[in-house]
Amino acid sequence: MITKEQFEQALEERQTKAVREKLRCGKAAIAGLGGLGSNIALMLARTGIQKLMLADFDCVDISNLNRQAYTIDQIGMEKTKAMEQLIRQVNPWIELEFYQGRITNENAASLFQEYPVICEAFDDPEAKAEFVSAVLEQLPESFLISGNGMAGTYSSNLIQTKKMMGRLYVCGDGTHEISKEESLTSARVSICAGHEANMAVRLLLGETEI
Repeated sequence: MITKEQFEQALEERQTKAVREKLRCGKAAIAGLGGLGSNIALMLARTGIQKLMLADFDCVDISNLNRQAYTIDQIGMEKTKAMEQLIRQVNPWIELEFYQGRITNENAASLFQEYPVICEAFDDPEAKAEFVSAVLEQLPESFLISGNGMAGTYSSNLIQTKKMMGRLYVCGDGTHEISKEESLTSARVSICAGHEANMAVRLLLGETEI
């Protein structure tokens, strides 16, 4: 077992001291722990930020295994608990907050008001739109990163990060959403998750431009 000091030293050697000082104090939230959110969560935990808020209503299902971070022995577990289990294996020292339940227009502000960077990772388009509106309207100090278009087996180069307005960033190809006509693969979903996680890191460092 390594110590927290060893973990910090290893991160500082790879992030540079100046970057490490900022990320060590960083806080971010992830709304939805599916293909996007579960991978974003692990990426940010590995980055060594101070605190993560993880929110989802669902449990791990066998259908999740082809693209989400979970393992076979976690089938049936609440995704928040399964995610905690995975994160603690790579970063036991990160602070974690959980919400097991549905996120709505009524509770979004109270759940996420502490977090300057919020990653949206919903599957349902209506829930996605409602959440984006709630954050932009009710949390004027928070940045929001949303996913839009990571289905199919199209070119990786189509997935981009775009700044849509002052506090909203959208990652994906903007076209290929989940449907009965599209495949879902771990690789393409993970590419989009990487875009969201990287933009979250950049925002925590104060880098707001694309």
